[in-house]
Amino acid sequence: MECSNFRALLTGEQLIYAITVPLSTSIILANLIIILAIACNRQLHNTPNYFFLSLLVADMWTGVALPFVPLMGLNRELSFSSCLVAHIFPNFLFLAFLLNLVMVHYERYICIVDPLHYANLWMHRSFPLALLVVWVPPLVYASLPAFGWNNWTGPDWNSCCPGSQKVTPFPNCSTNATSCCSYRRVFPNAFIYLELYGLVLPSILAIAAMTGHVLWITRGQLKDICRLHRSVERGQISDREQRLNLRYTRCVVAVSLTFLACWVPYLIYMHVCIVFLISDTKWNSTTHIVLSCTGIGSMAVVPLVLGLANRQYTEPAFKVLQKLRDRWRRRTEGPNEVEV
Repeated sequence: MECSNFRALLTGEQLIYAITVPLSTSIILANLIIILAIACNRQLHNTPNYFFLSLLVADMWTGVALPFVPLMGLNRELSFSSCLVAHIFPNFLFLAFLLNLVMVHYERYICIVDPLHYANLWMHRSFPLALLVVWVPPLVYASLPAFGWNNWTGPDWNSCCPGSQKVTPFPNCSTNATSCCSYRRVFPNAFIYLELYGLVLPSILAIAAMTGHVLWITRGQLKDICRLHRSVERGQISDREQRLNLRYTRCVVAVSLTFLACWVPYLIYMHVCIVFLISDTKWNSTTHIVLSCTGIGSMAVVPLVLGLANRQYTEPAFKVLQKLRDRWRRRTEGPNEVEV
């Protein structure tokens, strides 16, 4: 029994690393490219891009913590302090990433909805305070288990290394200074419910509502432009009007696909976890690993989609790639010309 549990733990960790390491590396590298593009271009040194830069930093650290999120679903032998750090640190980075994402959407939403008062936003007048708002509250909330809101002193947990008193424990099952580390011991049910339905889900709905309102405003402005074109063209549909409608349709499709691809997997993972938490039943670790990796990983791609869709962020990287390609062509074409 102990051997099978130990092998299952190793198999679960190997599966987690196999899925998350390539995804985490891609997220970190992509964020670094966009961060360097903003840092090297002085024209992008303004408050909106500083907010986006904060989001990229949070997303990059989320990519660093990505392999540790699925590990929360595995019972491991860790000390009390190590167990708290293994759960609190990824949760803090995730909440900070989510609040930065809400802040970026809100800042751009106000820019479109109320452009006259956009420059007078409190976020622009006190940028350090805005940074504290998106970084400090996640740290405070994620640290609550370290200040006593946990189940560590609850019932005895012996599921990590069952029968360790009867047989020689495995190397990872030391019984001296370690005990069973599980997310159920660190996060009480009330903490999980409050985070998911009081912080995470409202943030996602707020982002969806702001995006939908912006699309609605864009549609109204497009109708006004089309009316003007028809009045000039005497009621006929011009090619420019067709191009505008096609561009708007592409925008709606892109936003819809982004939401489906990036947010729906996480929402599925979140509610599946709640169902099993309420029923208090054990579920397949492979299913949990795949759902958690897919859900968190897809959500971490959202800032990359926003960044890569902006030519101001991608243009410096493309210029560097073009220079490298030109140098490579010169080196390869030089020996060929000498041979001729």
